[in-house]
Amino acid sequence: MKYTIEGAPLPIVICDLDAGETMITEKGAMSWMTPNMKMETVGGGVGKMVGRMFSGEAMFQNRYTAEGGPGQIVYASSFPGAILAFEISAGQEIIAQKSAFLASASTVELSVAFQKKLAGGFFGGEGFVMQRLSGQGTAFLEIDGYVKEYDLQAGQSMVIDTGYLAAMSGSCTMDITSVKGLKNKFLGGEGFFNTVVTGPGKIYLQSMPINQMASALIPFIPSSR
Repeated sequence: MKYTIEGAPLPIVICDLDAGETMITEKGAMSWMTPNMKMETVGGGVGKMVGRMFSGEAMFQNRYTAEGGPGQIVYASSFPGAILAFEISAGQEIIAQKSAFLASASTVELSVAFQKKLAGGFFGGEGFVMQRLSGQGTAFLEIDGYVKEYDLQAGQSMVIDTGYLAAMSGSCTMDITSVKGLKNKFLGGEGFFNTVVTGPGKIYLQSMPINQMASALIPFIPSSR
């Protein structure tokens, strides 16, 4: 598979497949394609279907295969931001926020990544479960807004406000810490908890989490009353 990522702030990824090559996507991710791309909706077993449901994705996935020759399929972002390509392999797994997965080679597996501590689930904003991308091949993730990458060394940490962590290397660990001081909690406007990610590995931070944008727009939405 060859690909190009074009456009901003609503990018697309154009994937050119060889004959017989297959990609997997989430429901509604395909934007346009050549006529020889065959679609098939699959579940992949009860365990995998339930795992995808808990990680924020649809229980079923669509498989697109180029039949009879090379084919092309295009995926578009659903929110202003970026599309990032990741090369997944053994020891190079990616853990991402819910609903980040856009598409990948059929050899990439999407599963649940449970947080080690319950606090991460109830207070962390990213949720008790995140997505784990493993296997082998290219995967594409959607990032909300501008993306900033940091390469954390072993033991090096970054404190992140809720929702701004888009993805991280599988080698990173995540924890939740409470904001210190009652005045800071109730008057600081930053919430009660922060996410702390520790290396080694890369982290990918986003500048416009969709939940933050939704909160900012609420005061400007006319009341139905």
